[in-house]
Amino acid sequence: MKEQKKEKTNVMRLLDAAGIVYRTAFYEVDEQDLSGVHVAAQLGQDPDSCFKTLVLKGERTGFLVCCIPVAEELDLRKAAKAAGDKKVEMLPMKELLPVTGYIRGGCSPVGMKKRFPVYIEETAMLFEEIAVSAGVRGAQIIVNPETLRQYVSGKFCSLV
Repeated sequence: MKEQKKEKTNVMRLLDAAGIVYRTAFYEVDEQDLSGVHVAAQLGQDPDSCFKTLVLKGERTGFLVCCIPVAEELDLRKAAKAAGDKKVEMLPMKELLPVTGYIRGGCSPVGMKKRFPVYIEETAMLFEEIAVSAGVRGAQIIVNPETLRQYVSGKFCSLV
């Protein structure tokens, strides 16, 4: 694990290429507890400023990405409204890797196989920095929420 920590992830390389300022944080992966709350605790971060990335599929609009605080649950009605759809549902776990290129616990709004609409819980704006996955389990990027929103062409909205 220590050698992997020295390597840049694709997410980091993309942000570097775009000239985006970010910090990295690494943690030990616990296969028994992949929760974001556990990750936030390991990193000494406020769970409200540590965001998980969820991928959904809209009835009419197709795939979309939602970033919400790790201790919160996504409100599917709010996500559907944000996407301009009647109904959305979580992407089945077995489809996550083929659709995004990421595995559970390592899904980032940056660098998916294709660009999907990204919606970020509006409380992110309350923080100078938020943490999101760096694209692999065990690594996070810490970035300004507005900078992240601009980079992924996202939208702040109420999702929880």
